[in-house]
Amino acid sequence: MQAELALQRDRQNMGRRYVEVFRCKKQEYYNAIASEVSEGAYGSIDYRGSSPPARRKRSPDKDKMEYTEILKMRGLPYSVRKSEIVKFFGDFHVLEDKIQIAFRSDGKATGEAYVEFPSAEEARKAMSKDKMLIGSRYVELFPSTPDEARQAASRSR
Repeated sequence: MQAELALQRDRQNMGRRYVEVFRCKKQEYYNAIASEVSEGAYGSIDYRGSSPPARRKRSPDKDKMEYTEILKMRGLPYSVRKSEIVKFFGDFHVLEDKIQIAFRSDGKATGEAYVEFPSAEEARKAMSKDKMLIGSRYVELFPSTPDEARQAASRSR
């Protein structure tokens, strides 16, 4: 019952940040805890005044996922503009009219966007930008589908 209550908190704010809540299997939870313990739990080391811990490279799970020409961006600054996303992808062939920035029903940005590339192969190559910065925010990239992008667009209207 508490897990169901927690899932209702998906995409709500915690201070100035929104939080996403996902359902997972117990083994995934145990693996995450084991990973934190083996890397030195964040709570045991004081990072104030120093740089944050190094981020791991892209998850091998993302390499195994099936790609379409769509990538989902998550963790964007709420004020991001399409031109900044085009600049972020630099040498990749991204056009502003192929970018869908997601908004909540109240008109506020969600910090997500969907970007369409000319091909699935180009999208796969663009994953090299996973966890790079736009402004002071690091952006996560995920393979997505045209259906997921359409659903986000319809929620944004």
